[in-house]
Amino acid sequence: MKNKFFPIQTGLLFSALLALTLHSCKKDGNPNNLPSVNPADYEGKIDGYSSSDEVYPQNLIAYWGFENTKNETLSGTAPGSSANDSYVDGGVRGKALSLAAGYVYFPTQFAKFKTDSLKSWTISTWVKILNNGSKRTMLFQLARPGIFTGSINFALNTQSFPASNTTTLRIQPTFSTVGGGTQDNLNNTLSPTIGMDKWTHILLTYEFTTGVFNIWADGVKIGGFPNRGTGNNSFKAYEPNEVIIGSNYNGIPGMAVNSDVTFAPMTGQIDEIRIYNRSLPDAHIKALFNLGKANK
Repeated sequence: MKNKFFPIQTGLLFSALLALTLHSCKKDGNPNNLPSVNPADYEGKIDGYSSSDEVYPQNLIAYWGFENTKNETLSGTAPGSSANDSYVDGGVRGKALSLAAGYVYFPTQFAKFKTDSLKSWTISTWVKILNNGSKRTMLFQLARPGIFTGSINFALNTQSFPASNTTTLRIQPTFSTVGGGTQDNLNNTLSPTIGMDKWTHILLTYEFTTGVFNIWADGVKIGGFPNRGTGNNSFKAYEPNEVIIGSNYNGIPGMAVNSDVTFAPMTGQIDEIRIYNRSLPDAHIKALFNLGKANK
C-alpha cells in the first residue's frame, strides 16, 4: 500500500539538507584563525609606527639627530672639527643643524662602515636647502682620506638652477665600485620641491646583490638610472674611511686634495640622518617620510 506520509517525510529531509548546505556555504570571517586585533593598539600610529626610531632599528648603524650635539648617537663619536654650524629650533624632530657655508668632519673609521660590514645600505635625511646657481652641495660623504671622491657621495646639483627655482632639485649621488670606478643615479625628470621654509626628505638605497641604486624624495622614487650592475660595478666601502657632513675635503681648510672647486660647504639645514646596513623596503621608506612629516 502506498505510504501517504512519504511526501511529508521527504520534504522534511530536503529542508534539513538545505539548511545544512546553507550553513556550510556561509563564509568564515577568520579562515586562518588569526589573532584578533584591537584598534586601540594602532591609535596615534603612522603606517604602523609610533616613531621613526621603530623603523628597522636592528639595521640602523648610524644616526645624527642634532639635539644640541653633533655626536653620532649610536657610538657616541664626536666630530674632529666643524665650522659655521649652529642648532636651530623647528627641526623634523626637535632641533636641527644649520650650516652657513659649514660642515662637520669625523676623522674616524666607524666600525659599521668597514669594507666587510657595509654592503647594502640606506641613507635617509631631511634638508632645507636652495639652489645657488654656482656650486654643488655634498650632504654626506663616506670619505676616503686624500681622495676627492668618497665611497659614498650624497651630492646635490645645487649649481644647476638659481635660488629662485624651488620646483627642481637635481640629486646626483655616486658610489665607488669594486673595480675602482664610480656609479651614479640622477633624477632627470622628477623632482621634489625645496625651500628654506620646507623640510624635504631625501633618501638613497643600494642593494648589493642586484646593483639597484635608488633615489627617493618626499616618499616618491625619482631616480632615472637605478640599475648599476654587479661584479666590478658593485659598491665597495674602501678603508680607511671618514665621514663629512655638508662638504668634502676641499671645503675643509688645510685638507684640500686637489684644485676642484665644484663643491662648496653647505648652506641650509639638515636633520635626522639615518644610515642602515640594508636597502629598506618601499613601504618603510614611505613610513619614514610620513613619520617625519608628523614630527615623529
